Amino acid sequence: MSRYSRAKVYNVTRDRSLLDPAVSRNARRPANITKCHHTFERFPDMPELLTTTVADLRLILFRDRPAPLRMLCVVTLVVTFLQVSSTAGDAAASDERPNIVLIMADDLGFSDLGCYGSEIETPNLDALAAQGLRFSQFYNTAKCHSSRVSLLTGLYCDQAGGASLRRGATIAEVMSRAGYSTAMVGKWHLAKQPTDFGFEKYWGHLSGATNFFTGDNSFRLNGESWTVPKTLNGRPFYTTHAITDFAIEFVDQATASDKPFLLYMAFNAPHYPLQAPKKDIEKYDGRYDAGWDALRKSRHQKQVDSGLLPRKWKLSPRPDHIPAWKSLTDEERAWEADRMEVFAAMVDVVDQNVGRLVKHLKDKGVYENTLILFCSDNGACPFERTRGKELKPWDPESYWTYDASWAHAGNTPFRLYKQNQHEGGISSPMIVHWPNGLKTKAGSVTDQPGHLIDFMATFIDLAGADYPSKVGDRKIDPLQGKSLLPVFRGETREPHEQLYFHFSTDRALRRGPWKLVSAKLGKWELYNLDEDRTELNDISKQHPERVATMSAEWFRVAKDVERLGGRQLVPVGDKVKKLNFRKTPEQPASGKNRAKRN
Repeated sequence: MSRYSRAKVYNVTRDRSLLDPAVSRNARRPANITKCHHTFERFPDMPELLTTTVADLRLILFRDRPAPLRMLCVVTLVVTFLQVSSTAGDAAASDERPNIVLIMADDLGFSDLGCYGSEIETPNLDALAAQGLRFSQFYNTAKCHSSRVSLLTGLYCDQAGGASLRRGATIAEVMSRAGYSTAMVGKWHLAKQPTDFGFEKYWGHLSGATNFFTGDNSFRLNGESWTVPKTLNGRPFYTTHAITDFAIEFVDQATASDKPFLLYMAFNAPHYPLQAPKKDIEKYDGRYDAGWDALRKSRHQKQVDSGLLPRKWKLSPRPDHIPAWKSLTDEERAWEADRMEVFAAMVDVVDQNVGRLVKHLKDKGVYENTLILFCSDNGACPFERTRGKELKPWDPESYWTYDASWAHAGNTPFRLYKQNQHEGGISSPMIVHWPNGLKTKAGSVTDQPGHLIDFMATFIDLAGADYPSKVGDRKIDPLQGKSLLPVFRGETREPHEQLYFHFSTDRALRRGPWKLVSAKLGKWELYNLDEDRTELNDISKQHPERVATMSAEWFRVAKDVERLGGRQLVPVGDKVKKLNFRKTPEQPASGKNRAKRN
């Protein structure tokens, strides 16, 4: 930072005592002195004369000066400071750096938005994509908490210290130092609270999942416990709506100042439990009666026809652990269709709330210079954890989930799911919208790979911020991510030399088009993603040297960068592990639309 930006500038017209040489340099300054130094932080090239300290002023005005000349100096400096104060104030108020709204959905599959192939109605996100940019190869970490660590710090999860963030600085800490106001709404799922890591404002839940109608005891507002009410802002409490209510409130507070703002909006939807308002569920009644096999085919066709994905990447087949839709009984089909209808409603409600926020940004006059980023924390979720399936999905006592069958459709056209490092687990939709800054053709798609770790570097670029080596008593690891701004400008950026992936005993490493991947300590599989991104043709036997080199590099990063140990460094096996994710809960008492018509 320039030495000029550290100086304090005072309006000498407010208190003549500042011009009295008898006033000690260490005396308490009057409260009515206007401190203007924040304006100079943004304009470090301001001439040194205008950033003089109070002590310098006294020296200039009173050293060896006759009284008339002292008065002339006072008048001249007053006029100068008034002009500077006005100019600097206008400049500060017109800070051209963009506002940033970073939105993360929870357990949203690659194909679960309309603009990524879905039949779910997401007109607001589709509109952002139509006016903005979509990434077809954007990566997360395949798991809720680890993706949040990488998004916040620009580091791999364990490199940053995991949920403790003990080796990572957050985007809030970095951006607040650069003059941004910072706020977060929604799911935290890490240690302590957002207000402990640089967010000036926070509303949401600290837990990894919550009842959408009644919440839990982890809700906080600006660091203090917050009791979930039965109604909020005139309607029944529903977490997705409430997240946006507070986002809008925080935008109002941020735009009342002259600072640009960073808003991190972490929806808990469509993470289980599958719960949504009745009217939103009924909108999808009957839409999934054709089942998951037909749904995957229609979504893939839409992806290809829209130009999102090339035709050469074939649709991955239904795995053995998922039954053919036609093999199910009528009762089983009714139950499965019902719970996918609830999932669709939850995604629909997320989109409605994105639309609410977009409208508010327009109403506040800040939409054009706000960078909006939308992504997901992992692929669709295969975990069957349903409880209370006999209850309606708008009943707060219900706890529905879906399983690998619909998750396989959610991750179309890829293989596997949340937790796995195959493309189905780590591929995220990613929408970029920024009218004042995005230089790509409206509605375009980039196939340049990106990762959650890239957000930190991108924001640093936008804000002119510095990446710290230390925050408080936390020593910060070197930044892993690379700025996405060249991509936003329509350029080809220098790519990552490699991208590393890990969760539990699932592993991967990507170098250029080559990807080495293992599921549950199964054998290393090797794919050329340029030709086969759906990972159908394992070519590890044809390239044993590449497998050995990339495997050694994965273990180097795991040990030296991530500081992993124990079981996480166990060598992989020599066979692909047989995977079985699907479990069928006890069947419901009645058939189709049981929940909607009882």
